[in-house]
Amino acid sequence: MLPGRTALAAAPAVVLFVLGAWETCATREAATSVPGDPAWDEAAATVRARYAAGDLIVFAPDWVDPVGRLHLGDLIPLEMAGRMDAARYGRIWELSIRGAHAPEVVGLTPVTSGDYAGVRVRLFERPAATVTADVLEHVTDARADGPLRPGLVFGEVGFAPHRCVQIVPHGGTPVRITFPQLALGTELVGYVGLADVFTRRDVRTPVELDVEIGGKLVASAKPGVDDGWVRFAAPTTPGPTDVVFIARAAESNRLVCFAAEARK
Repeated sequence: MLPGRTALAAAPAVVLFVLGAWETCATREAATSVPGDPAWDEAAATVRARYAAGDLIVFAPDWVDPVGRLHLGDLIPLEMAGRMDAARYGRIWELSIRGAHAPEVVGLTPVTSGDYAGVRVRLFERPAATVTADVLEHVTDARADGPLRPGLVFGEVGFAPHRCVQIVPHGGTPVRITFPQLALGTELVGYVGLADVFTRRDVRTPVELDVEIGGKLVASAKPGVDDGWVRFAAPTTPGPTDVVFIARAAESNRLVCFAAEARK
């Protein structure tokens, strides 16, 4: 074989060798760039020193959440872990690595910040939303047309935990759920999604959720299997009013989960 052809034939092997060596080095660098327990211990101690009851603690990127909970999980009750969103929290602690940002603090300016061997701790403060009514606290008062009853669950939606009202409508038959005389403020904010990853895997059609106040449609959302926790909102007139949520699904065995708050 000619020398030029020999070099050409060997080129793929050389490329594979170089690529393999690079991946090995990159993997080792990535592993060593993850902060260890001493860094997390120091970061957690900083949070605990200034923690106040009701502070929200978040981690970024989301895959580091189990590590963060290992060090600060006792300060994250289930209600907080399964929160609808972060609007009702006036103080938010973010612990992050590799320059990541938690979605709860996007657009906010930290009041304090520190780095502990790769774990960045930042505290954010902002006016918290004032909640006048939470549908999760009124599930037992809710009325559903037909035999189906909504239930309060702690479920998985979009691979995240959420406390929500769950209803499983029959395919093609809408279910109306009335929350009588909710104390409305100036805005109704809610989220809806499909619960249970295995159900989403087997049935791929989306669901619909409409919201009626005073007989008028004020908000709608149509989450699909890959959409996760979908937000909806509508301006409202303050005062006690019936609020109706209408869940629809083209197929059966759709676990529709939603939560909503009336806010000033």
